[in-house]
Amino acid sequence: MTQKIKQFVIHKHTQEGKTHWDLMIEDGDKLKTWRLENPPEKLAKGKTKATPIFDHDKKFLTYQGPVNHGKGTVEIVDEGICTIESDDEHNLKIKFEGKTLNGLYQFATQ
Repeated sequence: MTQKIKQFVIHKHTQEGKTHWDLMIEDGDKLKTWRLENPPEKLAKGKTKATPIFDHDKKFLTYQGPVNHGKGTVEIVDEGICTIESDDEHNLKIKFEGKTLNGLYQFATQ
């Protein structure tokens, strides 16, 4: 990922009574995606765990509704633009300009 302004979205993903959050950032024709254990309003500006998962289709920038053949749902809980400040195999630094996330956040990606 190069350092340029990109769109992002965070989905609240609920399935079988369990909830997690997916951070998705525009990356060409797909969305690079990480699973978060906490909602955006509870993310610390210190390092937070973000588990890389499979890329998603760009339709998820605006999609809300049923997923996984109706076994789960996604709801947009934050969206906006961001800049990737750094991205290596262990750390990700992102400057967000969203409805909830604003400023520089660090994520541990392993």
